[in-house]
Amino acid sequence: MIDKFAGSLDEAVADIRDGATIYVSGFGIAGQPLELLNALERQGAQDLTVICNNSGSGDEGLARLIRRGRVRKLIASFPRGAESHAFETAYSNRAIEYECVPQGTLAERIRAAGAGIGGFFTPTGYGTRLGDGKETRIFQGKGQVFEEALPADYALVQAKAADPWGNLIYDQAARNFGPIMCMGATKSIVQVGSRVALGELDPEVIVTPSIFVDVLVIAETALAGDRA
Repeated sequence: MIDKFAGSLDEAVADIRDGATIYVSGFGIAGQPLELLNALERQGAQDLTVICNNSGSGDEGLARLIRRGRVRKLIASFPRGAESHAFETAYSNRAIEYECVPQGTLAERIRAAGAGIGGFFTPTGYGTRLGDGKETRIFQGKGQVFEEALPADYALVQAKAADPWGNLIYDQAARNFGPIMCMGATKSIVQVGSRVALGELDPEVIVTPSIFVDVLVIAETALAGDRA
């Protein structure tokens, strides 16, 4: 029988290579795959491009990776927040590149990657520095800018529970970017709070179907779901 659960967090991230582009789920700390990020820090991959809503906080997870100099570029909509000192220091020292993407545009660029769409036009950013150098058009009298899809090599995601095949459910606000990131990545790695038997999840409540999930691992903090 198919069983996508890895034996440990370290095993789950073992093949992430230097120079990889990685989605990281989370809205603040809600839905952030903290244990997977800490395992990635132990694993040693560097020169990473990270696509995430924010830049982490304190000295765990994404913030720890940034502080250790392992992230070459951050693509995010809100890099500054509570205790986002790692990013602020790295950016001030020109130790990290940053691409600002409005939150809705960020979500749609990730979704487009999963849907196999090359890009889309949006009015967001038109006539601003965020639209510099990008194709623009006028639709129904309104200026719009073309945004390309934003794929990734890996997705690190937190979910509430999974069956052995990788069907996922989430916990309220912890759902955020997880579903579209699983779709847009070449390989999705998901930490969950609990494992359930195949057939135990009601098909009507499954948010991410197993076809978009490659590796699963149990992580204690995912038991709490939304940890905000």
